[in-house]
Amino acid sequence: MSAGNSSDAASVTASIIGGSGFTGGELLRLLAGHPSIELAEVTSRSKAGKSVGSVHPPLRGTDLRFTEPEDLESVDVLFTATPHGVSMGQIDDFFDVADTVVDLSADFRLESESQYDEWYDGHDAPEYLEKSEYALPEINRENLEGAELIAGGGCNATATILGLYPLFEHDILEGGEQIVVDVKVGSSEGGAGGGEASSHPERSGVVRPYAPTGHRHEAEIEQFLGTSVSFTCHAVDMIRGASATSHVFPSGPVSKGDLWQAYRGEYEDEPFVRMAAGGSGVYRYPEPKAIAGTNLAEVGFELDPSNKRIVVFSAIDNMMKGSAGQAVHAANIALGLEETAGLEFAGLHPVGAP
Repeated sequence: MSAGNSSDAASVTASIIGGSGFTGGELLRLLAGHPSIELAEVTSRSKAGKSVGSVHPPLRGTDLRFTEPEDLESVDVLFTATPHGVSMGQIDDFFDVADTVVDLSADFRLESESQYDEWYDGHDAPEYLEKSEYALPEINRENLEGAELIAGGGCNATATILGLYPLFEHDILEGGEQIVVDVKVGSSEGGAGGGEASSHPERSGVVRPYAPTGHRHEAEIEQFLGTSVSFTCHAVDMIRGASATSHVFPSGPVSKGDLWQAYRGEYEDEPFVRMAAGGSGVYRYPEPKAIAGTNLAEVGFELDPSNKRIVVFSAIDNMMKGSAGQAVHAANIALGLEETAGLEFAGLHPVGAP
C-alpha cells in the first residue's frame, strides 16, 4: 500500500472511521476536495447505509455512503474520528487496513503511560505511544515526515501552544514563569452528541466556565512547552472556534521588538499561521470569526509594561486547525504530498456567529 508520488492526482487512498460527527464531516469535506487523495470509504455504525449528504449537507450530491467499520478495505491512510478510548483498543486492526493511521482522538497524544494514568483512565496500548507523532506541524514538522501513527492535538491545547511556543523557542520564557491561560470555545467542541449543556437554549448567550482547573489538555501543553500553566476554559455563544488569551509574566524585561522577532522568526514562513497584533480595522487581534472554516491560526500579543506582563492572543477554528485540518496537514507531510493540499480555503467575510 504505497503512498504514491505527490505529483500524481489522487495518488493516495484514504478512509475515515467515525465519519458521522462534526469532525468526521470536516474530514470528509477536506478529503473530498483533496487533489491527491481518493476517498474510498467512511464508516458509521449509527448511519450505515445512509448517504453522506444526508448527514453532512455540504456533501449532498456525492455518491459515498456510510459503511460498517468491519467492512473496511485496505487503503494508504486511515483517519479515525472516534471517541477517546476506541482507537487504543483497535489500533492493531487499523494497521491491518492502512500503512498510516491518523487518530483525531486523545488516545496517542501523550508520550507515556503514566500521563494517561494521571490525566485519563490509563492506556490499553502503551507500546504505541513512543511510535506516535503529534500532528501539529509548526512544532513537529521534521518528525512527521514518514510517520506511521499520527496523533491529532486537542483544540484548546493547539491554540495555547501556538500562542506561547515562540516565547520559549526564543528564550523570552525559560519555564518557571507564571502563565495564566483563559480559553473560550464554541459549542462544536462538545461534538454532535454534546448533550444538554451544548443544546441551543442552554448554550445561547452564555460565558460559562466548564473546566476551571484540571483540563486534560494541560497535559499536552506541559509536554510541548516544558512548563505548567494555570488553565481555564469557558463555553461561549459561538459554534466554531477556540480563542486563547494567555497572561505571561516574564522574569526579565521584554520589548515589543523582542516579541516581533520571536513571533516572526517562528511563524513567518508557516503557511497556516498569521499574525494579528494591533494595527487598524475591526479585527485587530486574533479572532475565531475571521478564520472560521479554515486551517489558519491567528496569533498576536500586547505588552503591558506597567504590570510586567505579556498578553498573548491565539485563535483557531477548533474543528479545522484544532482537529480535521491539522490532521490533513500532518498527513500531507507524512505522505510526501504538497503540504497545503486540500487546505487552501481562505474563509468568508462577513459571516454570522462562527
